[in-house]
Amino acid sequence: MPLTIAVARERAPGEKRVALSPESARRFKDLGAELRIEAGAGLSSHFVDADYADVASAHSLEETYAGADVILRVSPPSPEEIAAMPVGSVLIGLLRPFELPARLDALNGRRITAFALELLPRISRAQSMDVLSSQGACAGYQSGLIAAARCAKFFPMLTTASGTVRPARVLVIGAGVAGLQAIATCRRLGAAVEAYDVRAAAREQIESLGAKFVDTGVQADGAGGYARDLSAVEKLQQAERLARAVAAADVVITTAAVPGKAAPVIVTEEMVAQMRHGALIVDLAAETGGNCALTQPGEHVDVGGVHIHGPLHLASRMPTHASDLYARNLYNFLSPWVREGQLAFDGADEILAGALLCRDGSTVHPLVKHVLGEA
Repeated sequence: MPLTIAVARERAPGEKRVALSPESARRFKDLGAELRIEAGAGLSSHFVDADYADVASAHSLEETYAGADVILRVSPPSPEEIAAMPVGSVLIGLLRPFELPARLDALNGRRITAFALELLPRISRAQSMDVLSSQGACAGYQSGLIAAARCAKFFPMLTTASGTVRPARVLVIGAGVAGLQAIATCRRLGAAVEAYDVRAAAREQIESLGAKFVDTGVQADGAGGYARDLSAVEKLQQAERLARAVAAADVVITTAAVPGKAAPVIVTEEMVAQMRHGALIVDLAAETGGNCALTQPGEHVDVGGVHIHGPLHLASRMPTHASDLYARNLYNFLSPWVREGQLAFDGADEILAGALLCRDGSTVHPLVKHVLGEA
């Protein structure tokens, strides 16, 4: 029997993406795989069922997953969705591995081999599979649009009959993929942009986009391209120098994240109090607690005249391209192991080993086990 790949409609609130695009479906078919998708799964991404003409259609979750060898997802599965997965099947998606031990228990109870794409090693060979980068680019772009729409000032400099209007000042904190896209978007819209990151390599990237680097004197390069935790002394030095840049900005966009941990608080209550009336904070880290001490995830709050926006599901605000990019990442991850319509994983492969979360009824990823307190 050929390999069967199944994709169900995403059921998480606010999730509009789909794990299979019409393009990736055609490419999987060319590898000899059989595909099954739940009816309407692509509608929120503006892919109608007719776009999946060569893909078998199912009309319920149970029918979609019945007999599936591989299940592709965007968001983590609910207990009901896990219960519908065939015992011993393979699950690939954004599984938020550090959040719910009960979810891992449920996956292990059905002996699901689960690959969490958040855990992909940060190596050059994995770049085409890097969902955090592709979806971070979508989130960074959206943050720039949100900032421009909610800012009390024009982003670009304007010369009018009544005089010149100076451009809005934007500060972007964190220069990963999302931060760099936020910088680029705000620059395209005409804002004067400054940016800060604790990683030394970020300075050149920030300046290459035409933004000014905010130098706090603190560098904290960590493993895998992420920043390490700062010491108490480093946090104090960072806060003192960064506070001046925050106070001068019309818009602050924060994007800092640490894998497996709550988002670091960078913009404190004291910094917010020093911001000008009408200033705006757009906190991309809201889903993991927020980089601003006053962020309310999913809410827009006014604190002494400073507006703090904590958007959720940013990539889902542009679901067509976000889904297309995500589906390509999934194809690039899975396709090397589909040969003549059959799945043949190499357990020694660095990418597979790095992303492997659960196997044979156990959680196997070392970092996840450490964070969750497992032996």
